[in-house]
Amino acid sequence: MSFYKKDAIREIEKECQQRWERERIFEINAPKPEEEDNQLFSHSNKFMVTFPYPYMNGRLHLGHTFTITKADFAVGYQRLKGKRCLFPFGFHCTGMPIKACSDKLKREITEFGYPPKFPASEPETKEEKQGPYFFDPQKKAVKVKSKVAMKQESMNLYQWEIMQSLGLSDEEILKFADARYWLEYFPPLSQKDLRSLGIKVDWRRSFITTDVNPYYDSFVKWHFITLKQRGKIKFGKRHTIYSPMDNQPSMDHDRATGEGVGPQEYTLIKLRAVEPFPEKLSALSGKPVFLVAATLRPETMYGQTNCWVHPDLTYEVFKVKHGEFFVSTHHGAVNMAYQEFTDEFGKVNPILTLKGQDIMGLPLTAPLTSYDIIYTLPMLTIKEDKGTGVVTSVPSDAPDDYAALRDLKEKKAFREEYNIKDEMVLPFEPIPIIRIPDLGDLSAVEACNQMKVTSQNDRAQLDKAKELTYLRGFYEGVLLIGVCKGEKVQDAKKKIQNLLLEEGEAVLYQEPERTVISRSGDKCVVALCDQWYLDYGEEKWKKDVYEVLKGLKTYSDEVRNNLESTLEWLHEHACSRSYGLGTRIPWDEEYLIEALSDSTIYMAYYTVSHLLQGGVVDGSQVGPLGITPGQMTVEVWNYIFFGEDCPTTDISLEALRLLRREFLYWYPVDLRVSGKDLIQNHLTYYLYNHVAIWPTPSREAEDCKWPAAIRANGHLLLNSEKMSKSTGNFLTLNQAIDRFSVDGTRMTLADAGDTLEDANFVYEMADAGLLRLYTQIEWIKEMISLKDIMRNNTRDKWSYQDIVFNNQINNAIVITDSHYGNMMFREALKTGFYDLQTSRDRYREMTSSDDGMNWELVERFIEIQALLLSPICPHVTEHIWTLLGKKESIMHARWPVPDKVDELLLRETDYLDDMSHDFRVRIKKMIELKEKKGLSSTRPEYGIIYVADEFPKWQALVLTILTGLYNGHTNELPDNAVILQAVRQEPELKTVMKKVMPFVQTVKTNLSVKGSEALNLKFPFDEKVALERSLNYLTRSLELSELWVESVSVATETKIKDECTPGKPMSVFKYEPPKPVAIVTAVNPQRCVPYFTVHIPVYDEDTTIKLIDRIRRITQIPGNTGVTVWYYLNDARSIPITGEETKGLKLIPLSGLFQVQNGNVSFSDLNSDSDDIVNIAIGSHIQYLVDM
Repeated sequence: MSFYKKDAIREIEKECQQRWERERIFEINAPKPEEEDNQLFSHSNKFMVTFPYPYMNGRLHLGHTFTITKADFAVGYQRLKGKRCLFPFGFHCTGMPIKACSDKLKREITEFGYPPKFPASEPETKEEKQGPYFFDPQKKAVKVKSKVAMKQESMNLYQWEIMQSLGLSDEEILKFADARYWLEYFPPLSQKDLRSLGIKVDWRRSFITTDVNPYYDSFVKWHFITLKQRGKIKFGKRHTIYSPMDNQPSMDHDRATGEGVGPQEYTLIKLRAVEPFPEKLSALSGKPVFLVAATLRPETMYGQTNCWVHPDLTYEVFKVKHGEFFVSTHHGAVNMAYQEFTDEFGKVNPILTLKGQDIMGLPLTAPLTSYDIIYTLPMLTIKEDKGTGVVTSVPSDAPDDYAALRDLKEKKAFREEYNIKDEMVLPFEPIPIIRIPDLGDLSAVEACNQMKVTSQNDRAQLDKAKELTYLRGFYEGVLLIGVCKGEKVQDAKKKIQNLLLEEGEAVLYQEPERTVISRSGDKCVVALCDQWYLDYGEEKWKKDVYEVLKGLKTYSDEVRNNLESTLEWLHEHACSRSYGLGTRIPWDEEYLIEALSDSTIYMAYYTVSHLLQGGVVDGSQVGPLGITPGQMTVEVWNYIFFGEDCPTTDISLEALRLLRREFLYWYPVDLRVSGKDLIQNHLTYYLYNHVAIWPTPSREAEDCKWPAAIRANGHLLLNSEKMSKSTGNFLTLNQAIDRFSVDGTRMTLADAGDTLEDANFVYEMADAGLLRLYTQIEWIKEMISLKDIMRNNTRDKWSYQDIVFNNQINNAIVITDSHYGNMMFREALKTGFYDLQTSRDRYREMTSSDDGMNWELVERFIEIQALLLSPICPHVTEHIWTLLGKKESIMHARWPVPDKVDELLLRETDYLDDMSHDFRVRIKKMIELKEKKGLSSTRPEYGIIYVADEFPKWQALVLTILTGLYNGHTNELPDNAVILQAVRQEPELKTVMKKVMPFVQTVKTNLSVKGSEALNLKFPFDEKVALERSLNYLTRSLELSELWVESVSVATETKIKDECTPGKPMSVFKYEPPKPVAIVTAVNPQRCVPYFTVHIPVYDEDTTIKLIDRIRRITQIPGNTGVTVWYYLNDARSIPITGEETKGLKLIPLSGLFQVQNGNVSFSDLNSDSDDIVNIAIGSHIQYLVDM
């Protein structure tokens, strides 16, 4: 792509943005009271779209932009549909990331000086992080890869280096050590980048969060006061993901990795050590020492046969409350310390440290098992960072345990290596505790046998065995032993867990489901904390959210399924923290409101922010209504959002009513767009908080303020790889615009993808898109310059190709409308731009040898395509709109109204295109076959296309039989055996029975594509007429000298007669003319014209019209130019005299039919009034005249 072309597009974009800014096109208010009765300003005619405000710790990148454009495309479309559209945009600063980054800078300056001199470090290997699974037994689970997996590379950089990667100088970076400077620097920069993208935002309504903005701070406090008054916020000790370094809970947005990860509850089984203790434990003789094993399956404890420890792992012995001593890895010990197992919160003071081998063979007493004593045995696959490093063994129902126990039993050398005596292993057999249909009483044993597991190292087969036993064991298993004997496992699990807890043989323990790293860089634990939390698990609240979800438009089943799955597992959510930026909890100012909790209903604040702040994002200036932050009391907010009694305030009643009117008009939110990673947190909380703040009986209620639609998308890949700063595969918004222009970037983002699957922004596509846009502008300029010499027929004089092209335009309007309505922007781009371009090219090609393109239609095409493309490429289309002489901005235009689409004509058009392709392929194969045989690879010059009006009789009979057997509901035919029985009953088919079933199979194949139409006996249109309408184009495009369309009835070859059926023409291409031919000399006597004498073939059965078409094609006469042909009355030709060119000649009528016999040419007039048809010989010369 040349810089000139890109720069030309960029100039257009800047001019358009200046115009939109000047005309304030995207600034919009609720209608005034006197306008409210006007249908144009009715509430149903508005459209409000929002996007989760981006976090202000860096510049916006292409991933942000991908989702933002979904909202902007929707606004562009809804404006065309006549909606009054509002797209507000804010900037999120709440939470700990900014504060953590600024504190890191301070620490780096303290430790390494200014500017800092960092020590060299080895690059770390980064493992790919996996996203959470949403599991619902009733639905297919959908795996959602977390975007935080893509942030891992930044964890190995110093904060100063990260800031340098943004292009900042050391002097500038120093300012970022003050957290507030981030709020001053990045929001204006982000707004500048977004303005350059041309998004349709009302920037008066923009704001930043945190208590820096006193207006928003007041709004968030009102929100939380309301939630507390309604019983949604509670206080107490809750298990939560916790950052030891930050000394506070770590919510999703506070994490560098592990977004979406929650606490996982385990039952911690207490396995008491039996004395005498081994040497390493001897200091604790007489003390209650327990190896503690974390399990998710307490109901299987009846089947314990041993306990696993890793011989090489380090274990700690530490004292817990009530005087007991637990043995665990450090990982488990730290989590327990933060869950009040120890006397001091978060502190582990190991009494002993030992290796697993030090306690190998240790006798234990285990709860519920029928064995009095079990022993610790070696397992080498235990992980140090999962659970406690102690694993209880149930070989009857756990394939891993069975395989490991079997290995120890069968391999004496293995036992001896770890000093395991035979009596510690050999007497212990799996205990039948659960019966599973088809797997019996020892499901792990049976599964391992079925999967042919050979050892504990047979990982792939063991995983299959676990998959087979665990899920079926939970849902189908029945206990054979214990207090819940005879009960299903899923019913007994909790009862047995409670029994173990009550007997003091187990305790509850939690740890993160997977590794979580805070933005401060430390590994998170699960802590039991005093905290304010939102009780999202409360049944009534959850039930109300299900009601919201029922009528919520989600645009895909995956989004709905994931929202429903989230509702099933979501419980309490900590909403307070002590570190970071944000709004203080009004009734407990020791705490801040965390980032995911102050961002659930801020869309309502958009409706009034322009009146309070007036576009000053930090609220540092009083807005147009003159209202100060201190005047925004709870009572004032209640009036605005609830319509409660007018508050006692010095705010004018007129101002209050204006604020109330803005909210009532714009709310609820019509569409919220988001990345898929926010489904399990923000988008779910968004629904919860709306139903809590604006409760209504149902969505149908007149005052319902529930969100109307959510549209989520996948992440964005860059050139088929994830975006990564460390690899250089990264692009910010401003970099993309500099490289590909605004509309080039927008077009490529639209083309990248629409589903929850990750989309792909490809540089080559962006370059190609930009080139297409430039080429389109240049072509339009050319057409406008030629419009006065182009054909300009009105509708009543349109040619067949005019009608076809107009029909394709109408079809594009209808289909693209549907795609935009379903937010399938890639498809809208395809049908509204690429496919319509193809239709234009086809029209140009089809008319090039006839009458040329019709300006009336070309102008309509330019206008329609500009409108269809304008939501995606508004700058280029605005420029095109101006080229067409439109005075008003395209932003005020309306969606085009199509004529009724002629579906039959569309099919005829597709048929012609398909046949043209098939004919080209056939010719290509002919040439390739000759080359293989070593013959000349010249192209055939002649062709005949045979078409059939009806099927051969036997095929028609088979189709009639199949029609009777056809199931219209399922679009299926019965099995071949049934069909065969039916056709054998027809005597007429006996002689062709070998052909019948292959024909039936062809029909079945066609059914899957065409439906019941595949059974029709007649084609829906006349193929011969359709092909003859485009015969000139086909002849030229196939590079033939001549092409005929004939009825199959005149064919002489049996194969053609058998295989040519309605909708399936047969083509024959030849190197010699298939009809008698003679060459005549066509003379043009006109002076000062670019047409000369040529030699023209005349074929037997040619018509005058066909002869004229041939002259046009050979002499390249424009299709809209009239041509007549004349024959000489005698062969005595003379020099023509100007004005008397036809002297001694006679016109050959358009109704003429030519005959060729023995090289002699004659014609007869088919419209002659004479009863006797007279053949008139024309000799070797004719004359043609061109209308000038």
